[in-house]
Amino acid sequence: MTARTDHVRRLLVVAVALVVCVATAGAVGPGEGGTEATGTLVVTDEAGTVLLSVPVANGTLVTVEYTHSVEKTTVTEEYAVSGTTLSPTRMLFDSSGAGLPSDAPVERADDGRYVTYPDGAHESITLSPGPIAGHTLTAGDETVDLVALADGESVRLSIDPPTRSPSLTPTHVV
Repeated sequence: MTARTDHVRRLLVVAVALVVCVATAGAVGPGEGGTEATGTLVVTDEAGTVLLSVPVANGTLVTVEYTHSVEKTTVTEEYAVSGTTLSPTRMLFDSSGAGLPSDAPVERADDGRYVTYPDGAHESITLSPGPIAGHTLTAGDETVDLVALADGESVRLSIDPPTRSPSLTPTHVV
C-alpha cells in the first residue's frame, strides 16, 4: 500500500467516524425546545405502580393546581426539576385560610393573587387528589387530571434519574 492510499484510507475512517458521531448526537441530543431530558417525572399510586412518566430536564416547571377545600379558590404550587428533586419555586393563592401560608413572607403577584416563595427541595411529593379539589398536574407542556389518574388513591411524584444508553466507542482505529 502506498503512503497516499494509506492517507486516503485514514481520512475515510475519520470521515465515517464523524458521520456516526453527528448522527448519534442527533438521535440522543436535545428534545423539543432544545432542552435535553435529564430525568423522568414519575407518578405512582400507593402500591408503587407507575401511572404516568414524563421526560423532564433540569429547570422544567412542574405545577400542581387545585381548588382549596375551605376557601374554594385556586391554589397553584410550582416546582422546578433539579436533578432528582423537585424544588418549590412559588405558591400562588387567592385568599388566606386554613392550610395556606400564614407566617411566610407573602407578596402580591402581577395578577393580584398572593405569592410566596418556599425554600427546600423534595425527593418526592405525596398528594391525595380529590373531586372537590380537582387536582391537575402540568409538567412542561403536558397537563393531566390527577383525580382521574389517581382513581381515589394518593399519588407520589418523584424524579427518576436518566437511564444510560450504550455509547458508541470505537474499538479499533486504523
